[in-house]
Amino acid sequence: MINKVEICGINTSKLPTLSNEEKKEFLKKIKNGDLDARQKFINCNLKLVLSVIKRFKSRNENADDLFQVGCIGLIKAIDNFDISQNLQFSTYAVPMIIGEIRRYLRDNNPIRVSRSIRDLAYKALMFKDRYVKEHQSEPTIEQIAKELGVEKEDIAFSLDAIQDPVSLQESISGNDSDNLYIMDQISDKKNTDEHWTEDIAISEAIKKLSSKELNIVKKRFFDCKTQMEVANEIGISQAQVSRLEKSAINHIKKAYE
Repeated sequence: MINKVEICGINTSKLPTLSNEEKKEFLKKIKNGDLDARQKFINCNLKLVLSVIKRFKSRNENADDLFQVGCIGLIKAIDNFDISQNLQFSTYAVPMIIGEIRRYLRDNNPIRVSRSIRDLAYKALMFKDRYVKEHQSEPTIEQIAKELGVEKEDIAFSLDAIQDPVSLQESISGNDSDNLYIMDQISDKKNTDEHWTEDIAISEAIKKLSSKELNIVKKRFFDCKTQMEVANEIGISQAQVSRLEKSAINHIKKAYE
């Protein structure tokens, strides 16, 4: 749908364009309050919006809706562009258009996500766009977290939270008579009756551990720390940690049996 010629009543194959010099002249007129120049400049940059919304093709969103939202981002870019800076208009406008579309998709996500998480994800995406432009590579979660002054787990959680859910009934290959769906490629080896009852038995056994044994089990097997690291944290010897760990495991085994 995003590749169609007619979007919002506009024949995209006939959209006008401007040279760099013409853009500079139009921007000067716009800053001087020329509304006619502003409208013409918008029309001549609609291809820029069209090129941006193609990036969201995989989202299966309505092309007309994305185009209209992208135009809002374009207008904001025009109104906020500083002509005194040695910067191409498109370099400034594209992130603005992308940001506007992402806000639209974020706010219309069928799964409700808190405003603070959505805002953090938006900031992370904006930094990611800037970083890619400057370094031609994507930043790591650690780099994004450091830039925004938050924990890397918060960044990962916020970015995951704004992802669109995928239906298990979504077709991934095949034809109308012989489709292959996402659910066909999912193998669940955990949620059998046998594993379900085993999990309950282990959970009940863990509840019967002493507070010190429980603390050591958590640090050793959930936080993946060494016996020496655990010993330093809770102020006992490595030998004591080893003994308590073995004791906890034996208690779990007995309860499980």
